[in-house]
Amino acid sequence: MITHRTASLFGSFLTGAAALALLSGCSDSVSSAQEPAQPVAPEQTDSDYPFQNPALSSEERARDLVSRMTLEEKAAQMYDKAAAIPRLGIHEYNWWNEALHGVARAGHATVFPQAIGLAATWDEDQMLEVATTISDEGRAKHHYYAAEDVYAMYGGLTFWSPNINIFRDPRWGRGMETYGEDPFLTGRMAVNFVNGLQGDDAEYLKTVATVKHFAVHSGPEPSRHRDNYVANDADLWETYLPAFKMAMDEADVASVMCAYNAVWGAPACGSERLMVDILRGDLGFDGYVVSDCGAIGDFYYDEAKIETGEAHYVAHDYVDTRAEAAALSVKMGTDLNCGDGYGNKMDALPAAVEQGLIDEETIDQAVIRLYTALFRLGMYDDPSMVPYADIPHSEVASDENIALSEDTARKSLVLLKNNGILPLAEGTKVAVIGPNADNYMTLIANYNGIPTQPVTALEGIKAKVGAENVSYALGSTIAGDFYTDFSPVPADVLFHRTDSGELEPGLEAAYYADPDLSGEPGVTQIDPNIDFYWERGPVENGLNDEFGATWEGVLVPEESGSYLMKASRWSKATVNGEEVGSDPIDLTAGEQYDLTMTMNFNSGWPRDGLEKFAELSWTRADRDLEAQAMAASDDADVILYFGGIDATLEGEEMGVELDGFLGGDRTHMDLPAVQEALLEKLEATGKPVVMVNFSGSAMSLNWAEENVDAIVQAFYPGEKAGVAIADLLWGEFSPSGRLPVTFYKSVDDLPGFKDYSMANRTYKYFTGEPLYPFGYGLSYTSFDYSDVSVPGSHDAGEPMTVSATVTNTGEMAGREVVQVYISHAERANPSVPHVELVAFDVVELAPGESKTVSFDLTPANLGFIAEDGEMVTPSGSSATISIGGGQPSFTETETAEVLFASN
Repeated sequence: MITHRTASLFGSFLTGAAALALLSGCSDSVSSAQEPAQPVAPEQTDSDYPFQNPALSSEERARDLVSRMTLEEKAAQMYDKAAAIPRLGIHEYNWWNEALHGVARAGHATVFPQAIGLAATWDEDQMLEVATTISDEGRAKHHYYAAEDVYAMYGGLTFWSPNINIFRDPRWGRGMETYGEDPFLTGRMAVNFVNGLQGDDAEYLKTVATVKHFAVHSGPEPSRHRDNYVANDADLWETYLPAFKMAMDEADVASVMCAYNAVWGAPACGSERLMVDILRGDLGFDGYVVSDCGAIGDFYYDEAKIETGEAHYVAHDYVDTRAEAAALSVKMGTDLNCGDGYGNKMDALPAAVEQGLIDEETIDQAVIRLYTALFRLGMYDDPSMVPYADIPHSEVASDENIALSEDTARKSLVLLKNNGILPLAEGTKVAVIGPNADNYMTLIANYNGIPTQPVTALEGIKAKVGAENVSYALGSTIAGDFYTDFSPVPADVLFHRTDSGELEPGLEAAYYADPDLSGEPGVTQIDPNIDFYWERGPVENGLNDEFGATWEGVLVPEESGSYLMKASRWSKATVNGEEVGSDPIDLTAGEQYDLTMTMNFNSGWPRDGLEKFAELSWTRADRDLEAQAMAASDDADVILYFGGIDATLEGEEMGVELDGFLGGDRTHMDLPAVQEALLEKLEATGKPVVMVNFSGSAMSLNWAEENVDAIVQAFYPGEKAGVAIADLLWGEFSPSGRLPVTFYKSVDDLPGFKDYSMANRTYKYFTGEPLYPFGYGLSYTSFDYSDVSVPGSHDAGEPMTVSATVTNTGEMAGREVVQVYISHAERANPSVPHVELVAFDVVELAPGESKTVSFDLTPANLGFIAEDGEMVTPSGSSATISIGGGQPSFTETETAEVLFASN
């Protein structure tokens, strides 16, 4: 019998006819009970193929395999939904998976702090441990799916993470996915994340990491499919490329994703300068390149060529046909096309060959790169040969992994202000107020898995000090009419009618194998309410099933009021025949309302086939939220305000348009007006106010900085956020997170969003006064720096060692982020930073304890980029080295000058 473990790796370690018989099995060859079917007879049973021989190199095996494919088969492998080739024993494979801060979009997984929060730890070792855990879970989940012959989207080993674009403008909605605004910090975090994903085996990759989006890409979101960005050579090599270079040089990253936008007039995935000259040439990248999803279609889409049904899709209109787009992208080095909702894939390549747009040898090279990666993953080898093939499914969301998420959350929290109110004293009665106090979205952000132990701030505080010491009120919407307190419609208001017309609890549910609800239902039952997550399909019990469902019954509200209702994705609901949507519904207590909901879970694009859920939820839209907040504060000693934004307002290409937000981006950085008004009234009570701000981007918390007693920046802290926040507020640990971005006072201080010049951007070039600087963060203890050692004179072409002694001079144990900056006495050109981070480390110190921290600065750290993009080794000039807990202009640091000796 073929074991599950064997099946999970395609079984192709077998040779000859046995291997081909196994490999050509159909997609349902393993039943829902995980009992394998008999192998399907192969189309041929020739002697062993060289590509099956693990003694050959991955590239040799890939070349042999590709040589046996037809042109059409090759083209089908260059699409993210790669087709099976049964005659060669190759099954389908979906290249698309995500692991930004945990394995994403495939159901349960440990949810770590969002990437921007990971960066706020400034901790390379922590990042390596987090990424190693993510790849453990990714491996375990993949083999779990593959054991049942499931190779679906979000089930593979090729992760499209991390996002290492530079967060150059705080308006960018996807900035939360990055490691911040500094190339060096981003690069160090990227190296450790990639190493954690890809593993440390000399032969096999644990998973594939993909650095994205190469390389001049950071918004705006609404126009990303058609914008053209221009970066000068100095900014290119000083800001936009260093993190990519570090990931290639130090972590040998296996994959790169190219971007939607055009650069220097050509679409990024079709830019000869970007993809050929720089990526394959200057950077020496030899892995495979995948397009962002739909980016190849953007080559030729324009307003006249395609309609979505409701609006025109406007893109680059760079070439005229699909064949031209496919040929150009592959010739420029794009090996894999993540398609889109309009059918774009690489199937036009055979026509492109026939038209003379590309030769087959160029296509061969692309497919060889792809299969080299798959062979390096061990997908075609005996599991006993692959060091990561036996990670058990129990590793997913294990207690140990979730404890790591909690520890990482603690290290990511940044204390921005504290007038002495924190830490809170034992016995303090608190009012927990604000739209983010009990908001699940602040935990998970975007590109997320489903947490198994989520703890909101409200839940964490109640658990910490007891519910009797906590009063709670939502206080306001998060912005406009966006409510954050939707909850499933409860079972006690849902009924169905019996044959005699009587009401009985629960809804009549019918589940269909056909997502379009044809035929007879496979399952009928009474569901208490609609609040489901399925790991397996409810009809046929498969991991990747399509299915449909209907629920019918009667809603009998217990309270009269105006209700907002919403149905989860793939679903629609009606009340008395009217579809629920963005408008409130007036309901009367005790009245009976006919209720229906239908769900069509099918394989449309995109489909989260491994993540199946249904929910009908509601909230009240007629409450006096402000009055409730003021009442909640009456008996409290301290008001804890939880505000900011969440990933329903900022993110990737979203349909949001209201004050402060547009299409996923920010139009200003102010706290939403409805929150600021509430915060001012809470402060007017005279009680101490502590604000915890959630956001993936910088916020202009100007009023709060001047008026509230303490401010904590939480970013999006992962599933154990509430535990970490409560422990910080009550002093279980000293906060140590540091800002990976500058918090500006106003968007008016910034250049235009589409201006990709770095002038007056980020801490390195900003000439104004920030609200909170890059690298900033307070502690409950204090640290002193002494004995700074910097050479008085040095050859900048050689490494240079600097050091300092750090002492905890406070009364509490603490973790300090030691930061080293360089500032050149003379700026040779405008792209030379005013000040630049060149090293950092973390130290844990008990009260009174000292440690000496040393850093080896490389010539690249000591040099600067000339206007032509070349690295300059300074000679005959001087620079100031500062070592401390932040930037020299904003934090007490020890400084020393070094003279770079003439060559």
